[in-house]
Amino acid sequence: MPESRSGRAHTARPVRVLDPAIGSRRRRLATLLADMVPGARTIRVSQREPGRTWPSPYARAYDVQGSLVALNRAQGRTVARWVMRVHPEVNWNEVYDLDLATGVLRPAAKAYAFADGTR
Repeated sequence: MPESRSGRAHTARPVRVLDPAIGSRRRRLATLLADMVPGARTIRVSQREPGRTWPSPYARAYDVQGSLVALNRAQGRTVARWVMRVHPEVNWNEVYDLDLATGVLRPAAKAYAFADGTR
């Protein structure tokens, strides 16, 4: 190995490699959820169901106009669990929106800020 000016050998720095499957897994999830909930454009996921005091995976679906798309209890729980498993790095004490067209997960507060196209 060539030596540096200080006389010490160069050491290789660890390379941070991103898993290419992560992006495809998220897109695949969005595609599966779009098939599971026809007409839905956005899935809102949280750890707390409204009206409950204990944590429980919860999801609601909305169409392009922002109208609520009906989910039965099993669909809501399954959708929420799938999203939480694909995004384990997220703090699920907050509410998040999954855009089914792009597969992007973002905090619901940001979705409200950009709902009319402005900040």
